[in-house]
Amino acid sequence: MKLNLRHGGGGSEMEKLIRSLLPQLHGVGEGEVPLRWLEDASVVGGVALTIDSYTVRPIFFPGGDLGRLSVCGTVNDLSVMGAEPRALAISLVAEEGLDSDVLDAVFASAGDAAREAGVPVIAGDTKVVERGGVESLIITTSGFGLEHPSLEENFRSRGRESKWLVARNLRPGDAIIVTGSVGDHGAAIVASREGLGFSGELRSDVAPLNSLMGRALEAGGVVSARDPTRGAVAGVLNEWASATGLGIELWEDKIPVREPVRALSNVLGIDPLELPNEGMAVLAVVPDRAEDVLEAVREDPRGREATVVGEVTKEHGYVVLNTTIGGRRIVERPVGDPVPRIC
Repeated sequence: MKLNLRHGGGGSEMEKLIRSLLPQLHGVGEGEVPLRWLEDASVVGGVALTIDSYTVRPIFFPGGDLGRLSVCGTVNDLSVMGAEPRALAISLVAEEGLDSDVLDAVFASAGDAAREAGVPVIAGDTKVVERGGVESLIITTSGFGLEHPSLEENFRSRGRESKWLVARNLRPGDAIIVTGSVGDHGAAIVASREGLGFSGELRSDVAPLNSLMGRALEAGGVVSARDPTRGAVAGVLNEWASATGLGIELWEDKIPVREPVRALSNVLGIDPLELPNEGMAVLAVVPDRAEDVLEAVREDPRGREATVVGEVTKEHGYVVLNTTIGGRRIVERPVGDPVPRIC
């Protein structure tokens, strides 16, 4: 088999590839949240650890750039697990001939994002490869975090299988919340890359979510959380359904989508639920705490559009959308990313 872009797109093809490789690794079954669960971070001995590589094109886009993206993405992967990010490490592979001004701008932005999140960068590595070895610049960021101070109390308020915010905690009746509008990052990248023009402003939502997730945990009742990057909201919800055998019911008229994002999606024939976000979380919350979590999240600048968009059901592993015209359709898990090199 030869790899193609679908194998790195966050959909079903990427999961198949990862699962085929896991048996070759040591210790994949260890820890409170082991690697084989394929969550956004793993947890061993109370320490959450994550790593990700970023290869977005273009490097600079409306609302952000590769440096901000690399820091926020790692902070968010830790935060949606229920961890409080403590430190980051950054590694870069640059192409020979890259202008140093580009590197300076990217790292200045990464530093600003780290300060915004309140998470220090404590280690790094630099490589330069021959022209054509990479396209301009790839950044890899890793980070670790410790249990958020409110995680244990949040766990007692719901009493599910794990105190960490993993898929297997879902139960029928849980409310599905998105903390912001859907598809902003993916739409901004596509429009910038292709030079498309739409009325209104298309900007990436890339931002650190540790403050927002802290508010959600303090409100109590959060059972699972993800940031919908590659694979987007459609991918996250299908992963949850597949992991638990439960269904998820969505209401289209409740899903916040900005008009420019909707317009671009219609022109390109892309479901907004398949366009990634980089500053929004998908939460599953016990039903009697949903309003408390909404109120808490809306107090954060990144969560003012937080909305209940669906609920977990007993149906058999499907995500179903109740459309605005009164129909119902299955929301499929993306096979790959409809927009490659998005993050």
